[in-house]
Amino acid sequence: MTPKAKRRAFFFALTQQFRVIWPVVSGVLAVMVAFGLVIGRIEDWRISEALYFTFVTGLTIGYGDLTPKNLSSRVLAVLIGFAGIVLTGLVAAVSVQALRATEIDPTETEPTSRDDR
Repeated sequence: MTPKAKRRAFFFALTQQFRVIWPVVSGVLAVMVAFGLVIGRIEDWRISEALYFTFVTGLTIGYGDLTPKNLSSRVLAVLIGFAGIVLTGLVAAVSVQALRATEIDPTETEPTSRDDR
């Protein structure tokens, strides 16, 4: 398979996988944004600051320029962090599945079993 064909197969498999897990990914993102907006409301931040905090925390970057002071905000921030870890895991899993799909030779008629390895 040529490199161009592999790239095409990878991106095709990637979009197919994202179509399958999109409801889960969008749900995790919605929960993260909702928690972030609640934190912004508790901490009296602007919406842009709350969303910025949400994604910096969810992507586990954590610059520290915005920090929640209230205990309930801190608990929600931890939940945003865990949701971000789940989101990162989902993206990694989908990428690995897409890479595996590019390994499969389209001329094979039967997949190999685990016993043949």
